[in-house]
Amino acid sequence: MTRVAAVDCGTNSVRLLIADIAPGEGGGTLTDVERRMEIVRLGEGVDRTGRLSPAALDRTFTAMRGYADLIERHGGRGRRGAIKTRVVATSATRDAENRADFVKGVVDIFGVVPEVISGDEEAGLSFTGATRELAELRPARPYLVVDIGGGSTEFVIGSSTADVARSIDIGCVRMTERHLRDDPPTPLQISGAAADIDAALATVRETVPVDEARTLVGLAGSVTTVAGIALDLPEYDPVRIHLSRITALQVHDVTRRLLHATRAERAEFGVMHPGRVDVIGAGALILDRIMREYGFGAVVVSEHDILDGIAWSLA
Repeated sequence: MTRVAAVDCGTNSVRLLIADIAPGEGGGTLTDVERRMEIVRLGEGVDRTGRLSPAALDRTFTAMRGYADLIERHGGRGRRGAIKTRVVATSATRDAENRADFVKGVVDIFGVVPEVISGDEEAGLSFTGATRELAELRPARPYLVVDIGGGSTEFVIGSSTADVARSIDIGCVRMTERHLRDDPPTPLQISGAAADIDAALATVRETVPVDEARTLVGLAGSVTTVAGIALDLPEYDPVRIHLSRITALQVHDVTRRLLHATRAERAEFGVMHPGRVDVIGAGALILDRIMREYGFGAVVVSEHDILDGIAWSLA
């Protein structure tokens, strides 16, 4: 058995998974030891300034120091030996001129150099994390796995492995900062965001054979939050949300409700993480436009994503 620590630093959140991976039939099993998430908004303002702000870096490093303590507590120097640790950074850090400041901070905290991965690498890790457990549902293949992040959205198609992947710069933070500035956003702002998203989806279609996909799999906080609202959950319940099937009509209804609600009204949803209140409308709109443009009647929602893919890569 191998104990691993995976850290995913995205545009909106930084997450930790400490897990035990055991060899076995079908590639083995992954058992959670700790799974944590903090909204740090690392990518705040990056689309406009091209730089990671000192405040955003400070929030991120504070969360990471807590994660480093957890890694140490769960075996960093214990009987299991040193935990294998991998830190991956995605869209916001790829885009930032001062990403060297981020790299230095991560090395100081974890003692490992963070990997600022490409969109294609991000998509491949997301596919691995999301599809390991799908066999028991027997969904039709190939899958189109969509990971809606803060700064970018990854699209990857495949049956057992990632065959074709594409990353595009539409994410819930980026679309909110570009378009959805009012509370609630105006119809003109919503139509502008939708047009921006649709244009990006057209470019995806040029390289990813989305029309060949038979099952849409949705990942990350925007998708799981929309699912929780669609399921009318009183509070966030990852067990209920994981591998749920949400119809296009449900997604459209939730998106409409979120985009027409004020910030205070969005915060009242029991499943809503406080750090997603500002950006959930844009995240829902991205999912809604994907399902409309690509003709999917439903999305299978996975709680497992790039974080799990990073963990599997350490086995």
